[in-house]
Amino acid sequence: MSIIQLAWRNIVKNPLNLLLSIILFGLGVGLISFLLLFNAQLKEKFDKNLAEIDLVVGAKGSPLQMILCNMYHIDNPTGNIPIKNAAPLLRDLHPLIKKAIPLSLGDNYKSYRIVGTNYDLVELYGGKLKEGALWVKDFEVTIGKTVAYETGLKIGDEFVSSHGFVDDEDLAHDHVGFKVVGIFDGTGSVLDQLILTNTATIWNVHEHPEEESADSTSHEGHDHAAHIGHDHSDHLHDNSNADLLNHPENEITSVLIQYKSRTNFQALNFGRNINENTEMQAASPAIEINRLYNMIGVGTEALRSLALLIAIVSALSIFISLFKSMKERKYELALMRVMGASRTKVFSLIILEGLILALIGFIIGTILCHVGMEVIAKYLKADFRYSFTGWKFLNEEWLVLGISLILGFVAAIIPAVQAASSDINKTLSEK
Repeated sequence: MSIIQLAWRNIVKNPLNLLLSIILFGLGVGLISFLLLFNAQLKEKFDKNLAEIDLVVGAKGSPLQMILCNMYHIDNPTGNIPIKNAAPLLRDLHPLIKKAIPLSLGDNYKSYRIVGTNYDLVELYGGKLKEGALWVKDFEVTIGKTVAYETGLKIGDEFVSSHGFVDDEDLAHDHVGFKVVGIFDGTGSVLDQLILTNTATIWNVHEHPEEESADSTSHEGHDHAAHIGHDHSDHLHDNSNADLLNHPENEITSVLIQYKSRTNFQALNFGRNINENTEMQAASPAIEINRLYNMIGVGTEALRSLALLIAIVSALSIFISLFKSMKERKYELALMRVMGASRTKVFSLIILEGLILALIGFIIGTILCHVGMEVIAKYLKADFRYSFTGWKFLNEEWLVLGISLILGFVAAIIPAVQAASSDINKTLSEK
């Protein structure tokens, strides 16, 4: 019988003695692995959606809220800004601005946000058409891959939106309809969960005050399709900022800005100048997301410390279990010595038992981590429309395995030394 078989036999002979230790160790490992997995995916999604945007300009309010709303689409807008105020940012040939992308928010379909913008937003996230085309006329939309999959929308389908960002039939704009003309391929970015159209469409949806007061019969015989694909001559034709400037009294939600050069001194102070000298607010996505990381990091570090404490306590529990097991098996170990087993073999046997227990705990913890992440991912997707997965394995998990084995080794080393150095004659005489 090999030493590995012997070690395993000793473990399974009295499993209850070590079961609590293994479960406790697995919980510690699982929590550490879960935090690593969650933080890695969260950072990946946040970083990807930054999309090299240097500044977000919108209505005054919380800078973080403005970033979360306009970059990640997981919060409410701080308000709207008149185009006349944003006009200096939207004009071509700005000395500092490489690209200025307007966003207009306010409606949703099944909780997926409808965004009025131009084609630059598609380019920003590397969007490619899977089928169909980009929107051209009012009330035409091009939808993200996730939107298409979750809602079942196809090319040519029509739908009505709901006011706000929560799907509510009572808030439906049933006087107008949208038509799907294109579907994006998956990008892994926020583009997957957006419904894109032109800015004029967002204005048009809210240019019917009669919908608030009309009774249920007011729409009888109304041709909803009359609005679909209708190209208003006084609205936007080419999805350009130049067209936007022809409507200075209208409003947009925000402007996403890319600098020509991030090292330009004027660019470094551009946001502050907007905050101090205009009625608008500018916020840096990188700064605000780092601030969010820091806030999240406090809780994460606390949980990581707790998980490490659990792992250490469980390692101590393994030590106690092995020490107790060694005491109960002292005659068995003495007989092994008499039958020719060396001190090294006895030492290795106890060490191997500690390593096996740590490995089992790691496997249990890893399973708990990934299954738990997959379960929680469903709730995260329902609340925030962001896709997380439990079936992603990180290189850091190998480090967790190494730490687990080290803890198992440390827990076993004292019982192993004592077992290897015990006096055979004294042990057998006590029998």
